Amino acid sequence: MDMSSREIRMPLDEVVTVLQDLNEFVVSLDRLGSRQASGTADEYTVGRFIANWDVARRLARARRVISVALDAQLSEEDNAEIDALCDQGRFYGTDRAIGPSIDQSS
Repeated sequence: MDMSSREIRMPLDEVVTVLQDLNEFVVSLDRLGSRQASGTADEYTVGRFIANWDVARRLARARRVISVALDAQLSEEDNAEIDALCDQGRFYGTDRAIGPSIDQSS
């Protein structure tokens, strides 16, 4: 399937909600990263952010909004191809999700 020229329509209110959530996550994680670099935050702080801000549920909702639009506007074959591409992602807890190496020689 050639995805470069395809367009998917989604309700504007749902797009805005997804963009708001993503913007909050990007800005907040950037700030947390800066705090970690300066030594004023640690992994516990990041974990608290993820739990307290309901990040997993909100990201799952964003995924659902996009998936509903795809399901409604694409064929089963196209959706199966997209699902297969998404299954190729890096997932925490799998060998493919190995993070950047940490140099412990210092």
